[in-house]
Amino acid sequence: MNPPGDAASLPRLDDRKALVTGAGSGIGAAAAGALARAGAEVVLVGRTRAALEKVAAEIRSSGGTALPLVCDVTDAAAIRQIIVGLDSLDILVNNAGGNIPEPFVDVSDTHLDNLLNLNVRAAFQVAQAAVRKMLEHKDRQVRGGAVINITSQMGHVGAPNRTVYCMTKHALEGLTKAMAVELAPRNIRVNSIAPTFVETPLTKSFLTNDDFKEWVLQRIPLGRLGNPEDIGWAIAFLASPAASMITGTSLVVDGGWTAQ
Repeated sequence: MNPPGDAASLPRLDDRKALVTGAGSGIGAAAAGALARAGAEVVLVGRTRAALEKVAAEIRSSGGTALPLVCDVTDAAAIRQIIVGLDSLDILVNNAGGNIPEPFVDVSDTHLDNLLNLNVRAAFQVAQAAVRKMLEHKDRQVRGGAVINITSQMGHVGAPNRTVYCMTKHALEGLTKAMAVELAPRNIRVNSIAPTFVETPLTKSFLTNDDFKEWVLQRIPLGRLGNPEDIGWAIAFLASPAASMITGTSLVVDGGWTAQ
């Protein structure tokens, strides 16, 4: 069954501003598209201007509003400046992240630091800056807000050659819960989306290995890889009033991987 493809079938996000990191492709681009279709004004953050402009053009061609802003989220000062400069913010999709699959005993300090900086430190700093901006709104208690951290099924289980990735995504799941509890009195909901393997530029390099792809598919009861739109629709739901009683949890979009 395909997800809904028209704006009328989505919970509405009119008069809401959303910021999506890693918005130039894959899950980030799909998230931005779904949020825009639901009526949100979307701020696209990523490292590559051409990719962001392409996503923005697609959103605008469908009648949406998108603002592309080039920034590397590991540059804390730069991303804070971008968020401080927004006139308002209601939704954050904390999506930027990466992975370097390799055996545990071969992980270098450089790779360890790179993934910790991107997947944990930058995610924390983006969330902190975004929540500070949300709290500036005088009617936040009534208006509400939503932070959606993009983690992974690997934030719930383990896997070979992914020790650092699993560690960082488990950390982000913990951050999600703690933020949710602390920010609930301010009516800011915090949840995570935990996808299985999704066909994106990030996963393309290792999904081209037929043996690895078969290993993955054997572990997904639904029998297919995810696609970015699967995650985009889930994000739009969690950001919307339809999820107004959902906070501090993880929506695992994994085709059944973690149910086994």
